Formats: sequence, structure tokens, C-alpha cells
Amino acid sequence: MNLQLHHITRPSTLKENAPLLIMCHGYGSDENDLFSFAQELPEELFIISVRAPYPMQPYGNAWYAINFDAQQNKWNDVEQAVESRDKIAQFIGDACAEYPVNKDNVTLLGFSQGTILSYAVALTYPEKVKNIIALSGYISEDMLNDNLKDKDYSNLDFYCSHGSVDQVIPIDWARKAPKFLDTLHIKNTFSEFPVGHGVAPQNFYELKRWLETRI
Repeated sequence: MNLQLHHITRPSTLKENAPLLIMCHGYGSDENDLFSFAQELPEELFIISVRAPYPMQPYGNAWYAINFDAQQNKWNDVEQAVESRDKIAQFIGDACAEYPVNKDNVTLLGFSQGTILSYAVALTYPEKVKNIIALSGYISEDMLNDNLKDKDYSNLDFYCSHGSVDQVIPIDWARKAPKFLDTLHIKNTFSEFPVGHGVAPQNFYELKRWLETRI
């Protein structure tokens, strides 16, 4: 099978039905970025780190373009974002067919733009994932479908965290996520750490503990 998105893997110690963790990096990065977490995570996880589909110059990749106009207002290419959302959803299904993993135990881990996409995938295709680790991102409602209230989210569980002095994505944007998830009766945990746009060691240990109890 030809999996559409370029990726790297760390096989599980389990030969079949392994819990699957898919990593989605941030804007301007690549599949190696979050993969450094892999050696610290439970050995039974089958880990896939995916490269975003849009190459940037001179290096790095994006899930969708972020454009700046003359007033330095940022705007997202929502059409690209929705395409990437659907590509990740397709990739989850293809990866579950290709690798010896349990399709009912899939975790998405995102950072920054990868988190924005992870929220969009989970809220659009809740049947494809179970746990979502949303680091330093926010919910972008223009990347979601209109029929949110019609879907069954009872299987989903979110771990969301953010740096309280993040200069890239304001903490206020991230703080809206738990309220949004609560309105859809989705299980979620939200933590703040006194850092900028990154993952503090104590943040990593907390998400690791959260994940270990859920795989």
C-alpha cells in the first residue's frame, strides 16, 4: 500500500494489535521534530511521525500556508487546512491497514499547527481516533464541519496544554478549547506551564502519564 504522507516509524514490542500513536509536527518543521519523544514513550506504542504535505523554502513543511498581508495580519489557508485534515484521516485508515496496530486505539499527538489539525481531524472524524494530545495549539472552527452536534464523541479524550507566555499562539486562544469541548460533552484535561511556544519537561511527563493510563 502506498501511504500518501511521508512518515517514519518506531515499531511496537507487540507483534499485533499495538496501540498506535501518530505525531503531527508544527509549521516549518518535519517528521523528525516530535520523533525525539518516541524513546521516552511506552514501548508497546507503535509510533508514526508524519511529514506535512506542503514543502516550505528553504526547508521545513506546513500543513497549510499562513499568509501575512501588508498590515501583518495573519490568515490561514483554510482550503489547504481542510485538505490536510482529510489527508490525515485517510492516512490513519491506511496506516491501520498497513501496520500491526489496533484501529480502535489510535492517539493523535500534535504540536502547534499539528495540534490545530489534530483537533480538526478528531472533531470531524471522531470514529478514527481515541486520544488526542494537543500541545500549544487551538481549535480553528473554520476547519470544522457544521454538523458537530450530530456526531458521537463519546470515545474521545483530549489532553491539552499550552505555555502561559507563548508568543506565537496566545494562551487565550488555547483556553477556549476546553470550553468548546465541554459544549460537545467531550472528555478533556487542560494544563498551563510557565513557558513559551514549546513543551516543558514537566509538560511532557504529565502527557506521558496521561497517555500511559489510556493505551
